[in-house]
Amino acid sequence: MKIDAKTKMFCVIGDPIEHSLSPVMHNAVFDKLGENCVYTAFKIKPENLGDAIKGMNAMGFGGVNVTIPHKVMVIDHLDELSEEASIIGAVNTIKMGEKLVGYNTDGMGAFMALKNGGADPQGKNVLLLGTGGAARAIAVTLALSGEISSLTILGIVEDELKKLVDDISKNTKISPKGEPLNDNTLKEALQNADILIHATPIGMHPKIDETLVTADMMNSSMKLMDIVYTPLETKLIREAKKAGLKTVIGGLDMFVNQGAEAERIWLGIDAPVDLMRKVVLGELSK
Repeated sequence: MKIDAKTKMFCVIGDPIEHSLSPVMHNAVFDKLGENCVYTAFKIKPENLGDAIKGMNAMGFGGVNVTIPHKVMVIDHLDELSEEASIIGAVNTIKMGEKLVGYNTDGMGAFMALKNGGADPQGKNVLLLGTGGAARAIAVTLALSGEISSLTILGIVEDELKKLVDDISKNTKISPKGEPLNDNTLKEALQNADILIHATPIGMHPKIDETLVTADMMNSSMKLMDIVYTPLETKLIREAKKAGLKTVIGGLDMFVNQGAEAERIWLGIDAPVDLMRKVVLGELSK
């Protein structure tokens, strides 16, 4: 990779950030496509966030990815928000230039992972488990697409659940059904679901032996996406395979596709998703 005075800089900011797989993924794309760009990672403390954004823009950075804990706070330092970022209330991608514009590519990452993975949500009844940041992004993006038949959201945090349902009802053409997540609501909702999207931390390291849904609760015609990707094969995914589900999509696909969407926003390119996936898998297997 040649770096010179014309090289365009991109990065991800967060705290902590040492674990980020974004640099290796994006640099592989720049290398493959011959883009004179480089991508790195910076640990930014919350109290330095405004200065960091201002400084990066002053130095001519092309764009920035934003991760925990800055996704909400960063909005105060931007000029504009895309429609989905405005409704979600969080930003994970900034396009820099005369104006600082915030986007949220997490939902589109999930949407593209579903479409590319054989679970196109058009005309389908979608069941979403979770109401946190990632779940919000997915729910809002699916609702804005206008393609789904229905959306049911189950969550354990009552305030988050109510706000998410209200925000989607007010800002999109979809009126989702929101209910507390318990054994009864889960079993009932699963009976009508064409696509199940799991967006809670259950099954993520260190809770790798836990799952909200077991094989006996699923029907084999259902399609599943679990957004957890550490571990790559969660207990939920193993249960889905045991139940005979033919379409099972892991969280790695959402991560890779949200990165590809960021590159489309920054550079207008169609990033090679297969290469990105291969590179990230290589890093995870180390």
